[in-house]
Amino acid sequence: MLVITLLFLSTLFVAYSNGANDNFKGVATLYGSNAASYRSALALGTITTLAGAICSVYLAEALVHAFSGKGLVPDAVAASPDFLLSVAAGAGATVFLATLLGFPVSTTHALIGALAGTGFLAAGSQLSLAHLGSIFFAPLLVSPVLAVLLTIPFYRGLRAFASRLGIKRESCVCVGARQFIPIRQLQYNANLRQYTIPTSADLGVDISVGTKNACVERYNGKLFGVTAQSLVNGLHHLSAATVSFARGLNDTPKIVGLLLVVQALHIQFSILAIAMAMAIGGLLSARKVAITMSKNIARMNDGQALAANMVTGLLVILASRFGLPVSTTHVSVGAISGIGLANGSADKSVVGGILASWLLTLPVAAAIGALIYGLLGVFPVI
Repeated sequence: MLVITLLFLSTLFVAYSNGANDNFKGVATLYGSNAASYRSALALGTITTLAGAICSVYLAEALVHAFSGKGLVPDAVAASPDFLLSVAAGAGATVFLATLLGFPVSTTHALIGALAGTGFLAAGSQLSLAHLGSIFFAPLLVSPVLAVLLTIPFYRGLRAFASRLGIKRESCVCVGARQFIPIRQLQYNANLRQYTIPTSADLGVDISVGTKNACVERYNGKLFGVTAQSLVNGLHHLSAATVSFARGLNDTPKIVGLLLVVQALHIQFSILAIAMAMAIGGLLSARKVAITMSKNIARMNDGQALAANMVTGLLVILASRFGLPVSTTHVSVGAISGIGLANGSADKSVVGGILASWLLTLPVAAAIGALIYGLLGVFPVI
């Protein structure tokens, strides 16, 4: 009974770590493009992630069984609470450590690493490498590359479409709470790398402002009687909600799979408990990863952020529907990096650091999972 309790608590720890590292990723572009504050973006991400988590019981059942270990190791091993407890501990510890360091890693990646490392120690040669490669590794490797390749032409297509409708970007700076001054009315000093107002009399204000990178880009023109900026803002928030919903839909069943062995727990209760732990993790511990995802990978305006979100949401929802264990992290980072490549703002050092953390996720989770399983063999928990 004690091992079952520890398994349940360890699975909640995985869910908490997942929420801390992942909950903000769906709304990162809102905060990154200054379309929403940190708190309002986090609130939207939390609510829509909860909705996706609840819907996962109906729409993503295949992922529950994929992450229970069945097919990867013999059924007797997959049904062992010690095996699943070790997997949960390995994945949870890896994701939590990355969260403390501010790296946006994949819970999916950590679970696969823990499954592989613990499975190798528990099953030896009976570990199915073919299953590991085709079911787990292939989607993880393909999804971020696909996100980059889709985002760049998709964004350029949206930009061309908007241009044909007469909607154009216009850089501006804030004056007061609501007034905007277009950049074309300002003078740019290349030596100081900042804009200044030529004379206060010309524009009726007395102000000099900001750096070139800090300027706000907005959209002029109208579509169907609605201002382009309002339309883009609305679609941007909708796309962020869609990505967060997709994340909850895709990640929750993977964690629930660890609890299938606990016959006393109904799957609906398991999903609700995991969804709540994910929400709490995001509310309490998301800020470091939020800054990395929103501000450090690339600069985005609303339209660029909208394109990245649309590609991310589409790929993750399709993957959830067909039981493919892609990582929302990999897809989202891939899409944001695609925007950075398209507009020339991608920070290669930040992207390189994230890629390095992805490479370390598998072996670290595998090592921790195997270590815990080995310790449970020496010091069995009744």
